[in-house]
Amino acid sequence: MKILGVGIIFAQGLGISSLEKALRNGWQKPAEVPVPRCGDQKAAVYQVDLDAVTDRTLLKKIRRSDKLSKMCVLAASDALIDSGIENISQKRIGIILASAFGPHVTTFGFLDGIIDYGDAAVSPTMFSNSVHNAATSYISMSLDIKGPTLTITQFRLSFQAAMQLAETWLSQGRCDFILAGAVDQYGDVLGYVSDQKLNTAKDGKIKPFTFKPTCQVPGEGAVFFLLSKEGTGNTYCSISAVYVNDGQGLQRQHDISIIDTDGMLPDESAYLSWLSPGIPVSAYSPLFGSMMIGSAFNLAAAALMLKQQSYFAAPVLDNPHNLQLVNETRTTRIESICCLGCNCFGEKTVIYLSRQ
Repeated sequence: MKILGVGIIFAQGLGISSLEKALRNGWQKPAEVPVPRCGDQKAAVYQVDLDAVTDRTLLKKIRRSDKLSKMCVLAASDALIDSGIENISQKRIGIILASAFGPHVTTFGFLDGIIDYGDAAVSPTMFSNSVHNAATSYISMSLDIKGPTLTITQFRLSFQAAMQLAETWLSQGRCDFILAGAVDQYGDVLGYVSDQKLNTAKDGKIKPFTFKPTCQVPGEGAVFFLLSKEGTGNTYCSISAVYVNDGQGLQRQHDISIIDTDGMLPDESAYLSWLSPGIPVSAYSPLFGSMMIGSAFNLAAAALMLKQQSYFAAPVLDNPHNLQLVNETRTTRIESICCLGCNCFGEKTVIYLSRQ
């Protein structure tokens, strides 16, 4: 598969230029939000600011949608624009969306409405937005895409499953292009659970190379990739393989490893045994926050690195295990990148990207 366009919205902005700027600038302190029913207490969160989006054209079309769907539409539209393909919406495009939790903020809001107002008076709009496939429907409607749509909602490996399905759809000729992406949203419930079950970074800084004890800072955002079997003049790179819990996954040659360590596991030391000695390693979760779909954001960073033939320095360089970190941003020749993740069951996922 070829990556023809990348669209992203995260705490530091909208668009591939915002991603590049964040990678070059390094770690930035996250925003602080009030903790419900805790007085003046605040929590660090990498939160998307939709009010900062200057072009409101798409947002006006979907003004009755929830924040999760708005992030999806903006990122998906940005991926189409980034591809530079004319009349792209008239092509055969499929949409695949991955999420760990789906529209859980809207779902809890709907349940609160039932408690507060009863079954007869709860908002029907909120109910319709709580359906997991609502976001892909908004993408299809607002971007005039008429191909098949599917939402995959599972915890740690939802994005990898979406990429495997995208490859299947393309190889079977179901579509000419696939908009494959991932989204998750921060909410009070998720924030509470994360704070109770995981180690929160008191200084707001995720330290990806500590491994144990880990530290998390909740994040939110959406990433979309326009994929195709054939490349164009704007192609970022190729996705050469996607492995999920496959023992052969780490045997390919690559120039740099990017790991998903973001504090969403209490112990991430399994990465140590999977990293290859002598191969530089990096991690970019301190730019996006802790998310179970963080693999998608790391893949976007990797695609940009291959297109620009540049290393981007890891934003946090705490290195107690003396790994060979990417500690500076510089131009270099890169042929292949390995994006490595794992879940709470010790299953590993590997996505290989290769230069055009």
